[in-house]
Amino acid sequence: MPLDHVNTIAKDNLKDKVYKEQRKKNTKIKFYHSFMTIILLFCVFQLGYSALLNISKIVMFRAKIIKSNDLKLKAEKRNKKLKEELNNFNSLQRVESIARNNLKMAAENEVLVIINEPEPETYTPKTFKQKLIFFFEENVAKKFVRQEENIR
Repeated sequence: MPLDHVNTIAKDNLKDKVYKEQRKKNTKIKFYHSFMTIILLFCVFQLGYSALLNISKIVMFRAKIIKSNDLKLKAEKRNKKLKEELNNFNSLQRVESIARNNLKMAAENEVLVIINEPEPETYTPKTFKQKLIFFFEENVAKKFVRQEENIR
C-alpha cells in the first residue's frame, strides 16, 4: 500500500510550524523581559528620586537645627545680660544716674542748667542777583568740582 494517499506532514512543513512556534515563544519572552526591564528601571528611578529627596530634607533639617541652636545660645546670652542689667538697675545709684543723665532731673538743693546750642542759620538770598549766584553755586559749580575730584 502506497503512502501517497495518506495525510502526512512533510518535513519542511513541520520545520516551518516548529520554527513559527519557537519564534512566538521567543517574541513573548522578549516582550516579557522588555516589560520587566522597564518596570525595574522605573523602580530604580523612583528609589533614586526618593533617596535624593530624603537627603535634601536631612540637610535642610540639620541646617535648621544648627540655626536654632545658635538662636538658643544668643537668647541665653541676652537673657544673662538682661539679668545683669536688672541687678544693676535695682541699685539706687544706677537709678539716680539714669534720672540725672537721661531724664534731666535734679536732686534737692540742686539747680539744673540746660544749655541749648542754636541751630546754624541757613543762608537765604534776597535779591535776584543773590538768588542767581546761589543757584549757580549750588547746582552748577558743585557738579564741576565733583567731576574734577573724580578725575583726580
